[in-house]
Amino acid sequence: MAGLTIGQVAKAAEIGIETIRFYERQGLFDPPPRRPSGYRQFPDEVVHRLRFIKRAKELGFSLREIRELLDLRLDPDATCADVKNRAEQKIEAIQVKLRNLQRMKKALGKLLAACDGKADVDHCPILTSLDRQE
Repeated sequence: MAGLTIGQVAKAAEIGIETIRFYERQGLFDPPPRRPSGYRQFPDEVVHRLRFIKRAKELGFSLREIRELLDLRLDPDATCADVKNRAEQKIEAIQVKLRNLQRMKKALGKLLAACDGKADVDHCPILTSLDRQE
């Protein structure tokens, strides 16, 4: 095949063209060769890689973590245990975020309970609490 245009890649991977350019700048895949016309000619494998990146992002992996996962594929000494370790680390990070979100929800719930919604903005208990200097 002659290669894919960036538009064809975007459609096949179901992501935006600017996202593809960003991932390329981030080094998540090699820059594609150019046709004599100057247009870039993406190999079919880029679609697979972009789908991988998209799914990994949906699971909460950062671009740095995704790059590490991609690099593991190229490392002859890497094992499935290395990949599993990265996934376990991600679960731990998600659990920390969940605890923080629960704490935030509880704090906001207390603020909501203190506000009957009838005071003027200058006396709003929510804004007053956020203004505290402690």
